[in-house]
Amino acid sequence: MAGILVAVFWAILVSFLAVVLVRLAQTLRATTALVADVTEQAVPLLADASATLRSAQTQLDKVDAIASDVQEVTSNASALSTTVASTFGGPLVKVAAFGYGVRQAIGRRTTPAPEPARAVIVGRTVPLARVRKRNGRSSRGQKD
Repeated sequence: MAGILVAVFWAILVSFLAVVLVRLAQTLRATTALVADVTEQAVPLLADASATLRSAQTQLDKVDAIASDVQEVTSNASALSTTVASTFGGPLVKVAAFGYGVRQAIGRRTTPAPEPARAVIVGRTVPLARVRKRNGRSSRGQKD
Protein backbone atom coordinates (compact mmCIF):
# COMPACT_ATOMS: atom_id res chain seq x y z
CA MET A 1 0.00 0.00 0.00
CA ALA A 2 2.80 2.42 0.79
CA GLY A 3 4.42 1.60 -2.55
CA ILE A 4 1.25 2.51 -4.44
CA LEU A 5 0.97 5.74 -2.51
CA VAL A 6 4.57 6.67 -3.34
CA ALA A 7 4.02 5.69 -7.00
CA VAL A 8 0.88 7.90 -7.21
CA PHE A 9 2.75 10.75 -5.52
CA TRP A 10 5.63 10.42 -8.01
CA ALA A 11 3.18 10.27 -10.93
CA ILE A 12 1.48 13.48 -9.75
CA LEU A 13 4.85 15.12 -9.23
CA VAL A 14 6.12 14.11 -12.67
CA SER A 15 2.83 15.31 -14.26
CA PHE A 16 3.15 18.65 -12.48
CA LEU A 17 6.78 19.00 -13.57
CA ALA A 18 5.83 18.08 -17.14
CA VAL A 19 3.18 20.84 -17.18
CA VAL A 20 5.70 23.34 -15.79
CA LEU A 21 8.28 22.34 -18.39
CA VAL A 22 5.75 22.65 -21.22
CA ARG A 23 4.76 26.14 -20.04
CA LEU A 24 8.40 27.12 -19.64
CA ALA A 25 9.09 25.95 -23.19
CA GLN A 26 6.16 28.06 -24.48
CA THR A 27 7.45 31.09 -22.58
CA LEU A 28 10.93 30.61 -24.00
CA ARG A 29 9.54 30.35 -27.56
CA ALA A 30 7.50 33.56 -27.07
CA THR A 31 10.55 35.33 -25.64
CA THR A 32 12.68 34.21 -28.58
CA ALA A 33 10.07 35.51 -31.03
CA LEU A 34 9.86 38.82 -29.14
CA VAL A 35 13.63 39.28 -29.15
CA ALA A 36 13.71 38.54 -32.89
CA ASP A 37 11.00 41.15 -33.54
CA VAL A 38 12.77 43.74 -31.41
CA THR A 39 16.02 43.06 -33.24
CA GLU A 40 14.31 43.47 -36.62
CA GLN A 41 12.86 46.84 -35.56
CA ALA A 42 15.88 48.08 -33.61
CA VAL A 43 18.40 47.78 -36.43
CA PRO A 44 16.58 50.26 -38.76
CA LEU A 45 15.93 52.58 -35.80
CA LEU A 46 19.62 52.59 -34.93
CA ALA A 47 20.49 53.31 -38.55
CA ASP A 48 18.03 56.25 -38.59
CA ALA A 49 19.39 57.53 -35.27
CA SER A 50 22.93 57.36 -36.65
CA ALA A 51 21.92 59.31 -39.77
CA THR A 52 20.14 61.90 -37.64
CA LEU A 53 23.18 62.25 -35.41
CA ARG A 54 25.43 62.79 -38.43
CA SER A 55 23.03 65.44 -39.75
CA ALA A 56 22.95 67.17 -36.37
CA GLN A 57 26.75 67.19 -36.27
CA THR A 58 26.84 68.81 -39.72
CA GLN A 59 24.37 71.48 -38.60
CA LEU A 60 26.39 72.12 -35.43
CA ASP A 61 29.51 72.59 -37.53
CA LYS A 62 27.65 75.17 -39.63
CA VAL A 63 26.38 76.96 -36.50
CA ASP A 64 29.92 76.99 -35.11
CA ALA A 65 31.19 78.62 -38.30
CA ILE A 66 28.39 81.22 -38.13
CA ALA A 67 29.15 81.93 -34.47
CA SER A 68 32.83 82.48 -35.19
CA ASP A 69 31.90 84.86 -38.05
CA VAL A 70 29.54 86.76 -35.75
CA GLN A 71 32.28 87.03 -33.15
CA GLU A 72 34.66 88.44 -35.77
CA VAL A 73 32.04 90.95 -36.96
CA THR A 74 31.39 91.98 -33.36
CA SER A 75 35.04 92.60 -32.68
CA ASN A 76 35.32 94.61 -35.92
CA ALA A 77 32.27 96.68 -35.00
CA SER A 78 33.69 97.29 -31.53
CA ALA A 79 36.98 98.45 -33.01
CA LEU A 80 35.13 100.69 -35.49
CA SER A 81 32.96 102.26 -32.79
CA THR A 82 36.03 102.90 -30.64
CA THR A 83 37.76 104.56 -33.59
CA VAL A 84 34.71 106.69 -34.43
CA ALA A 85 34.22 107.68 -30.80
CA SER A 86 37.84 108.70 -30.39
CA THR A 87 37.92 110.57 -33.72
CA PHE A 88 34.57 112.38 -33.67
CA GLY A 89 33.61 112.14 -29.99
CA GLY A 90 35.74 115.00 -28.68
CA PRO A 91 34.75 117.56 -31.33
CA LEU A 92 31.07 116.54 -31.19
CA VAL A 93 31.01 116.95 -27.42
CA LYS A 94 32.58 120.39 -27.78
CA VAL A 95 30.04 121.42 -30.45
CA ALA A 96 27.16 120.12 -28.32
CA ALA A 97 28.46 121.96 -25.25
CA PHE A 98 28.83 125.15 -27.27
CA GLY A 99 25.28 124.82 -28.61
CA TYR A 100 23.95 124.18 -25.13
CA GLY A 101 25.77 127.27 -23.84
CA VAL A 102 24.36 129.40 -26.66
CA ARG A 103 20.82 128.16 -25.95
CA GLN A 104 21.22 128.89 -22.26
CA ALA A 105 22.54 132.40 -22.98
CA ILE A 106 19.68 133.17 -25.37
CA GLY A 107 17.16 131.70 -22.95
CA ARG A 108 18.38 133.86 -20.08
CA ARG A 109 18.07 137.04 -22.13
CA THR A 110 14.48 136.39 -23.25
CA THR A 111 12.97 135.01 -20.02
CA PRO A 112 13.21 136.35 -16.49
CA ALA A 113 15.28 134.35 -14.06
CA PRO A 114 13.11 131.77 -12.29
CA GLU A 115 12.74 131.80 -8.54
CA PRO A 116 15.20 129.36 -6.97
CA ALA A 117 13.59 126.11 -5.94
CA ARG A 118 13.23 125.29 -2.28
CA ALA A 119 14.81 122.11 -1.14
CA VAL A 120 12.82 119.80 1.09
CA ILE A 121 14.94 117.96 3.60
CA VAL A 122 13.48 114.86 5.19
CA GLY A 123 12.74 115.50 8.84
CA ARG A 124 12.61 119.30 8.48
CA THR A 125 9.75 121.66 7.81
CA VAL A 126 9.44 123.91 4.75
CA PRO A 127 9.36 127.64 5.71
CA LEU A 128 5.79 128.10 4.38
CA ALA A 129 4.57 125.28 6.60
CA ARG A 130 6.16 126.99 9.62
CA VAL A 131 4.20 130.19 8.91
CA ARG A 132 0.93 128.25 8.72
CA LYS A 133 1.63 126.53 12.02
CA ARG A 134 2.23 129.90 13.68
CA ASN A 135 -1.11 131.18 12.38
CA GLY A 136 -2.88 128.12 13.77
CA ARG A 137 -3.64 126.44 10.48
CA SER A 138 -2.44 122.99 9.55
CA SER A 139 -0.56 122.53 6.27
CA ARG A 140 -2.10 119.12 5.60
CA GLY A 141 -5.06 118.91 3.25
CA GLN A 142 -4.86 122.56 2.11
CA LYS A 143 -3.83 123.72 -1.32
CA ASP A 144 -1.50 126.68 -1.95
